[in-house]
Amino acid sequence: MFSVPDIMVVSVLALLLFGPDQLPKMMRQAGRVMREVQNTSHSFIAEMERAADANEQQQMPPPMPPAATAPPQDDATAR
Repeated sequence: MFSVPDIMVVSVLALLLFGPDQLPKMMRQAGRVMREVQNTSHSFIAEMERAADANEQQQMPPPMPPAATAPPQDDATAR
């Protein structure tokens, strides 16, 4: 991440390049762009999870019938 001095240098450079009138407008626009990118990435992730869940449900084998409650008898013990 950036340290405090790095952020201060970038802030001063941005203020000198764009001026005090344009800088707030540009920061608002940057915030809108970042919010749009976040919303798009969240919706993309949700769609991928939904597709994976649907694919997982399609690939599941059918349930097995319940097992018999009585244990199988051996031919020797049945006589």
